[in-house]
Amino acid sequence: MRFLTLTSIAVVAAGPAMAASKNPFSAEFWKLSNTDFIVAIAFILFIGVLFYFKVPGMVSKMLDDRASGIQSEINEARALREEAQTLLASYERKQKEVQAQADKIVAQAKKDAEAAADQARADLKTSIERRLAAATDQIASAEASAVKEVRDTAAVVAVQAAREVIAQQMTAADGNKLIDDAIAEVEARLH
Repeated sequence: MRFLTLTSIAVVAAGPAMAASKNPFSAEFWKLSNTDFIVAIAFILFIGVLFYFKVPGMVSKMLDDRASGIQSEINEARALREEAQTLLASYERKQKEVQAQADKIVAQAKKDAEAAADQARADLKTSIERRLAAATDQIASAEASAVKEVRDTAAVVAVQAAREVIAQQMTAADGNKLIDDAIAEVEARLH
């Protein structure tokens, strides 16, 4: 590097008066005053330094590392994409299964609701029929009770009226004769 700097200073100091030939086969080209020659030497030295410090190998190693890094990132992205597609397909399948189950549940709920409504209607009809039967029975029982009460009252009134009529019209001899006839009839039935 130091050599390049000194040579460049010498070339600049010589100035344009020393115009050297650009033909590499001329003697003027191989002089240190020729800037083209100096640039050629500097370039060769630069290339030599690069090869000495193994820069092309390091550059190619860096490029290979970068390429393998990019390739691994591409492979990882591919794997992630495939995994994402697998997960998406799995979730879509699960969603379809869940939707089918939900549809089945809704259909079963509708059937259950219709069955419950039919059962409620039947239970209501049965309940109404029972209540009507109970009301009919109560009415019949009330009628029978009323008829019995009327008969009992009529019998009591009739017995009372008959007692009064008999008591007014019957004599003691007629009463004894009735008692004797009743005793005779009871004896005849018992034997």
